Amino acid sequence: MSRYTGPRLKKMRALGIDLPGLSRKSIERRPYPPGQHGPKARKKLTDYGKQLAEKQKLRLNYGLGERQIRRYMVEARRSKTASGDKLVELLERRLDNVVFRAGFAPTIPAARQLVAHGHFTVNGRRVDIPSFQVKVGDLVSVKEKSRELKAILESVEAQSLARPDWLDVNKGEKNAKMRELPGRESLPFTCDLQQVVEYYAKRL
Repeated sequence: MSRYTGPRLKKMRALGIDLPGLSRKSIERRPYPPGQHGPKARKKLTDYGKQLAEKQKLRLNYGLGERQIRRYMVEARRSKTASGDKLVELLERRLDNVVFRAGFAPTIPAARQLVAHGHFTVNGRRVDIPSFQVKVGDLVSVKEKSRELKAILESVEAQSLARPDWLDVNKGEKNAKMRELPGRESLPFTCDLQQVVEYYAKRL
């Protein structure tokens, strides 16, 4: 399954949760599923349905294809750390997510585009790979020539999500340093990680 590029609010309403990485919009005004039967009570999910929904939250928030998230899950299961915790760590360490969490982009799709266009450096070297894994101590900076980009300036001034404790951000210099590895508490939305682990336990 490829990366989702359709209506973002529609997906969040279907899952019943705001996904800040996917969109700045909120389901608050219409907290029910889309469609003519949406306002009625949500139907009860099967065990599989619950697992699928939790997995979809992660996949949509971080803008991943099914193959990508499966690869992260395989790597997480090989780790000595709890699979759910390691999965969150790997997802949060993606360069496009770090750019978003630092406040340099309004959403992860916007951050992915900025990274792919070469507007960021890691430790002084240009990196244009959104999936690049940022390490503890790495300094992610907006390139000198890109510091006055309207999209970056507007995002820095109107950040909608609180910066995580694992990032030290310098708004003036427009850079961010990873001070420690992100943990499961880093997720900016509610997700039952055990359900995600169980979903892939039968499929890997």
